[in-house]
Amino acid sequence: MRKITTMLILFGSLGFGAPALANDVTLALQPPEALKALCDKVGGHFSQDAGGYGCGTNCQGKPGTDCTVFCKPGAKCYAQVIRGRRVHNAEDALKVPAKRAR
Repeated sequence: MRKITTMLILFGSLGFGAPALANDVTLALQPPEALKALCDKVGGHFSQDAGGYGCGTNCQGKPGTDCTVFCKPGAKCYAQVIRGRRVHNAEDALKVPAKRAR
């Protein structure tokens, strides 16, 4: 419960503290098992309680709160990523961003 609360507080403070640097995205529902497997795959930290479940990474393949995905049971999921990245799914939100060719 504490970890989800901490994640929500950090999630909210990022939204107020640096809105120009963060991008909030609504995603399709991810079952807890699928998000946990994805979180393990990308090196994040998964937490779950009665209010929902989520995963956080540092956007570089380690646990952190720079890139997060949070889901409420039976509802859509929400992702928040730094640097205004455009993401289309939970994996893109949590993993190391691909470098673009210039």
